Amino acid sequence: MQHVDLTGAQWRKSTRSGQGGDCVEVAPEFPGLVPVRDSKDPQGPALVFPTDAWRAFLTAVKHDEFGTV
Repeated sequence: MQHVDLTGAQWRKSTRSGQGGDCVEVAPEFPGLVPVRDSKDPQGPALVFPTDAWRAFLTAVKHDEFGTV
């Protein structure tokens, strides 16, 4: 996959993370891509997923397809 410049990305955290909750953040303004980073390490690396793959992951989580960790 090509390099994606995330400089200036507008990151948002899930409203379900609660106050001060550590969570993943996404930057939704990249057509066809979903950059994801760890909210505890905002200067750290980000993973970039194709939108379809990210949606499939979220669907699997919602349907408890991964079980309990």
